[in-house]
Amino acid sequence: MRIKFYFSILVFFLLGLGGMLIYLSKGIQPLHLYMVEGGIVFILMFLIVFYRKIVKPMNIIGSGMELLREQDFSSRLSKVGQYETDRIVNVFNRMMEQLKNERLRLREQNHFLDLLIQASPMGVVITTLDGEVSQLNPMGLKMMGVQLEEVMGKRIEEIDSPLAEELAAIPKDHTSVVQLNDANIYKCTHSSFIDRGFHHPFYLIEKMTDEVMRAEKKAYEKVIRMIAHEVNNTTAGITSTLDTVEQALSTDNDMEDICEVMRVCMERCFSMSRFITRFADVVKIPEPTLALVKVNDLVAMCKRFMEGMCADRDILLVEEYDPDMEDVRLDAILFEQVLVNIIKNAVESIEHAPEGTVTSQGRIVVRTIAPGTIEVVDNGPGMTKETEAKIFSPFFSTKPNGQGIGLVFIREVLTRHGCSFSLRTYSDGLTRFRIIVK
Repeated sequence: MRIKFYFSILVFFLLGLGGMLIYLSKGIQPLHLYMVEGGIVFILMFLIVFYRKIVKPMNIIGSGMELLREQDFSSRLSKVGQYETDRIVNVFNRMMEQLKNERLRLREQNHFLDLLIQASPMGVVITTLDGEVSQLNPMGLKMMGVQLEEVMGKRIEEIDSPLAEELAAIPKDHTSVVQLNDANIYKCTHSSFIDRGFHHPFYLIEKMTDEVMRAEKKAYEKVIRMIAHEVNNTTAGITSTLDTVEQALSTDNDMEDICEVMRVCMERCFSMSRFITRFADVVKIPEPTLALVKVNDLVAMCKRFMEGMCADRDILLVEEYDPDMEDVRLDAILFEQVLVNIIKNAVESIEHAPEGTVTSQGRIVVRTIAPGTIEVVDNGPGMTKETEAKIFSPFFSTKPNGQGIGLVFIREVLTRHGCSFSLRTYSDGLTRFRIIVK
């Protein structure tokens, strides 16, 4: 404190001056000596008052500055009985009270926002100014299918996740709807918030799968039922009429060719009826009856069932079972149909592969991984990114005569079981249908 230092020098100077006057008092008249000593005493008394009125308040104000520097907003300054200083003390105390309340409010607000982000049903990804992930809430981790330690400090495009790849492609202040290879649909927003004067980027991920699937199902249920009703009624009338005419003409010897044509037409009508019935069956999937099932045994049963089809097409079907695979609760009948459909799709993918896309023998691996993962891996021609995004859409098929309902059936059954699943061609060229049973 400079004022205190100067004050101390002044006191020492006056004390030294008084000492010199006493030492030199022999040659001075007593009256003059008393007057000088009285002046010194008066100056000392004035310095005491000066210390109490100026130096001490300055010390207190200096202490207040130290409190501000240490960000201790809970302490307060005491009044010193000096008007000007007390005014400063009052202003300082009010300022400290406001800072304390503001800090408390910000802490409570930040704590509330942290709780809100952690509990949010939307995925939240917050990045640094350099684009590195600094915060990712549990829902975001679940949507991306990654662990927190795997992504912290990484850029979005460096994260091994299909959803992260889509996020990295979204421009700033834009919203995009993306559909991934796990049949999930997400509404992704890339925006920013201001923190300490800088724009911090963040991503919001809203899962729209349930809403879209309900709307899809409601639409195609209505269409399929209307078509099935009209087709079945029409084919029933046509086949009945053709059967009657065929029986009437069968007695004539010259009508054998016409009767044969009518029988072909009737068979075609029956095929059309069976065709439309398959579509109608998709919307009549029963609710799963859950029971504890040994997954390895279920997979082995499906493998034995499909071995004949694979052998006929010169495709090697291999099983890899994890002995630590746990028993899980699922509907064995529905789940067996799902696995059979997945293996059948893999067989058809290899069988109908374009010339030159499969350079080795067709191979399908059915694998279980503890605690609850099932994989069907094939070395077929694979899928493009565009196909992966549409593969679980109703009536979409890459096969020339495909109906696009097999994967819809698989999607419905796995969704009703609460499973996570994905169908994706990886960088090693293998296509994996991965199911995680919960």
